[in-house]
Amino acid sequence: MILSAIFIMVIVKFNLTYYLVSNNVWPEGPVPTNTLTLNYVIDMMIGELYVITFVTAIKITLDFLKEHKRVADLEKAQLETELLFLKTQISPHFFFNTLNNIYSLAVENSNKTPKIILKLSELMRYLLYDTASKRQSLENEILCIQNYIDLERIRHNDQLEINMSISGDIQDKEIAPILLLSFIENAFKHGAHKNIGNVKIDISLTIRKDFLYFRIANPMPSKTEHEERFSHSSGIGLENVKKRLALGYHKNDYKLIIKNVKNKFVVKLKIKVT
Repeated sequence: MILSAIFIMVIVKFNLTYYLVSNNVWPEGPVPTNTLTLNYVIDMMIGELYVITFVTAIKITLDFLKEHKRVADLEKAQLETELLFLKTQISPHFFFNTLNNIYSLAVENSNKTPKIILKLSELMRYLLYDTASKRQSLENEILCIQNYIDLERIRHNDQLEINMSISGDIQDKEIAPILLLSFIENAFKHGAHKNIGNVKIDISLTIRKDFLYFRIANPMPSKTEHEERFSHSSGIGLENVKKRLALGYHKNDYKLIIKNVKNKFVVKLKIKVT
């Protein structure tokens, strides 16, 4: 089909050149040509085929680049949508737990209620307005964590011992918003809320060059009927964080270790913060 079309094009070209331009229809040929010879037809068909092939290759390349860009834009949009979805899974869950705390204290007419509401409003401001971007300053993230810890301290009094240490320069560092808060919330939910008596939670943040070394350890829940639900619900939260890390960071930019050590649930995260 293509060869037939090219042959017709050669015939048309011969006639147009012969009648409108010059009797010598092949001036670049080996000899003057004023008749339709086999050599002329073959040479012209090869030339036209070369041009068509070249133009087709350009068109295919442009189409490929356009499709590649379209797919890349689609994947980027899907990535941003999934990241937003994963973040929205955290915030309502966090608000729900905190509001339950406020309700319990309000029922008891506790004088702690105003302090908790004030801390909660600061957290809401951060979660609603400062977590839309892919990265947030590490300083703001730590401030959010400290507000959350203050809420837990108000609720648990002396039964809760929290050791939090920060070392290194936290200025001009950035991290995915409410990423660390997810681990903090998990530790309190399953370490403090499901154990009777004094509870100790250790938190450390160390900045070395371009990386943050985060560690949190909390006691495992007491052996109760809630143990199975602990395994299931904490798994959901941690899987959420793992997805956020995989979607928002290159695999060489973070390392997450989760393990049980001497009846303690320990999370270690090394993550790039530049």
